[in-house]
Amino acid sequence: MTSVLPILIFAATYLVLAVGRVPGLRIDRTGAAIIGASLMVATGALSIDEAFRSINYETVILLFGMMLVVANLRLSGFFAVVSRRVISFTHRPLTLLFAVVFVSGVFSAFFVNDTICVVLTPLVVEIVTHLRRNPIPYLLGVAMAANIGSTATITGNPQNMLIGTFSHIPYRTFAAALAPVAFLGLVFTVLLLYLVYHREFASKFSAETVEREKVANPGLMWRTVVAAAVMLVLFFAGWSTSKVAIVTGALLLITRTVEPEKVYREIDWSLLVMLMGLLIVIAGIGKTVLPGDLAAVAAHLQLARVSVLSGVTAVLSNVVSNVPAVLLMKPFIAHLPHQERGWLALAMSSTLAGNLTLLGSIANLIVVERARKTVKISFVEYLKAGVPLTILTLTAGIIALHLRP
Repeated sequence: MTSVLPILIFAATYLVLAVGRVPGLRIDRTGAAIIGASLMVATGALSIDEAFRSINYETVILLFGMMLVVANLRLSGFFAVVSRRVISFTHRPLTLLFAVVFVSGVFSAFFVNDTICVVLTPLVVEIVTHLRRNPIPYLLGVAMAANIGSTATITGNPQNMLIGTFSHIPYRTFAAALAPVAFLGLVFTVLLLYLVYHREFASKFSAETVEREKVANPGLMWRTVVAAAVMLVLFFAGWSTSKVAIVTGALLLITRTVEPEKVYREIDWSLLVMLMGLLIVIAGIGKTVLPGDLAAVAAHLQLARVSVLSGVTAVLSNVVSNVPAVLLMKPFIAHLPHQERGWLALAMSSTLAGNLTLLGSIANLIVVERARKTVKISFVEYLKAGVPLTILTLTAGIIALHLRP
């Protein structure tokens, strides 16, 4: 009976992750992870010590350090200034779309993609409203490019950070494998949005121009930009990503101009807590299911094939979200003959699958919610570009990993 309890706890936790909330109760995904983790300990599936050991603190530290760096960049006005100045050079609707997509994608490649959507969405809404354009293709460009761009590196999104620490794939190796897929995906994004909303791009802008953004805090901006640049150089040089990120974030807290509470408010504490809770839940189910069972399942499902692994991950990512999907697939990767390719396929597919539907990623929901006062983007409206874009990018990613030695 005791072996059944961890399975029930695991199933209930992931059911809430899939649904989003418990009907009639105020339990969200983070709450479900906390409850699931505590029940794993309470039922004896894990001891307190085993629960602590199951938390991958390297990933938690990396994510927290990146949040500190991104918080300082955002508070300094860096993202808004660079985005507006790039967009100010555009003179046609198609070049505006190109600028929006590549700004969102490039920033998301190195910094957490959800934050980029928080920053860019109101800026894009303001600009396209000022220019009297249809905001939908540009807002879809922000969300879809953020998902695709974050595929490129370990620091692009939380699931890649998990995979980076689990697999120990060097930062530059990860980027060399998936950055070309991300670049091609951004090109696909521009082309598909152009085709789906071709009427928007048939006319030219009015004579109005976009005003340039003033720097909110020049001192903080330049200090943070230099720190972030050094951090990225050290990542590519092979230094420990978690150590470099947390030290960079900590050093940025040494300031006379920014109240620390402002930085702390930018941290997604619920994501950090949910991540730790899910790691404990996965450890609990891992003690119940034998490694031999996992190996048999992996062989039966033919997960060694990149196309199959990517397809299964893409479906799971749209059912329970990408971070839980990666944690769910993690035990199977250890039983694959080519583990590095398996990890890369998991990172690629769990991220690109976020573009399939409106509910596929947090980045999509952030864009829709922050733009809701200006325009409503329906589930069906999103599917017009989301479905073909996901199919194209996943196919490109699968081919790229097949061709990789």
